[in-house]
Amino acid sequence: MMLDDQGMTEEWIVRVQGREYGPADIETLREWKREGRLLPENEARNAGANSWSTAAAIPGLFDAGAPVPTAPRVTEPPLQLQHRSFGGILAETFEIYRKGFFHFLCLTLLVLAPSVCSQLTTAVMQTGHGSDIDLRALAAGSFAFLMFILSMAMWPVYVAGIQILTADMASGRQPGLVAVLNQAVRFWPRVAALGVFVFGVFALLIVFGLLIAAIALAGASSFLLILFALALLILQVWMFGRFFVNVLFWQQFAVLENAEFIDSLRESRNLARSGSDLPWYQRPLWRGAFIASLWFAFVLTVTLVPEWTTVHHYFNEMTTTQDPQALLQKLTEAQQAQGFDIFSFALNILQKILKPLLGIAFVVLYLDSRSAGRINIGR
Repeated sequence: MMLDDQGMTEEWIVRVQGREYGPADIETLREWKREGRLLPENEARNAGANSWSTAAAIPGLFDAGAPVPTAPRVTEPPLQLQHRSFGGILAETFEIYRKGFFHFLCLTLLVLAPSVCSQLTTAVMQTGHGSDIDLRALAAGSFAFLMFILSMAMWPVYVAGIQILTADMASGRQPGLVAVLNQAVRFWPRVAALGVFVFGVFALLIVFGLLIAAIALAGASSFLLILFALALLILQVWMFGRFFVNVLFWQQFAVLENAEFIDSLRESRNLARSGSDLPWYQRPLWRGAFIASLWFAFVLTVTLVPEWTTVHHYFNEMTTTQDPQALLQKLTEAQQAQGFDIFSFALNILQKILKPLLGIAFVVLYLDSRSAGRINIGR
């Protein structure tokens, strides 16, 4: 038994998967270690101190035997699984989604329901004709705009809710939907600010890419302009990839670690670039890139399959036309003439319902990278 200077038993607090457990005495910590609930790399601090170290630094814990405890234990940290394979991460993702489908669907409806109302209202407006419905069209346009704003306002709650619900279910808990929403609302300002920053930067990079394309089209007859556009394209791809790496885990740190704006971005970058001692395919960066690629491939398939004939026709037009302005006008007229496509609309709803899988997969990857004890992240 370890005693402090005043003869009292020393107690410790440990942090596992972003949650704190304890205070617990050395006997309880040894039992947690024996059961695989506490690893040397987990953060720990003395109950009377504020600075964090690691469980490996606790005297007599990982360099001593593990006697069976006789005193009642405090709430235990979750059992920490070994480093998951990529297939294991995907399997756990689908299992969590299956078990919590109703909760995930309700979170999705926070953003999906207003979005659907906005799209349907816009579709009705586009089918209306005549000057006698101007007032109705104005009202419908205002309603569609308000629904769009509501959908955007609910997005931070949706994102935070996915993180909280997945982390709880991965730890073996089944939280109530109301409790998840109450927690998620608290993260609205931070998630909203980070979302505006992250997606704003991505939007600027996409605009940069479009400008590069315009330069290439304008200088089709100039070899120097083409080289300049290629150099800008290489720079744009590098910036896009670097920023993607830096913000790979910003949602998890902002919500599960309760990190502030700058800390979320810094810790996300550190986690994404960690694991240099692991094979490349086991590192968080490449696993995150694979997960994102799988989702983008699914979205691309769902988007292009119903429109394949139209896309193929547009591609042929782009490769043969000599007048870009006439092509743009033709594409706009064809889009307006096509009207509302119920099949594409249904596929879009299916995509939104399945989208929590992407968030769940990143939470599982984050928890695995943080708790498997094989990746050290500086704080």
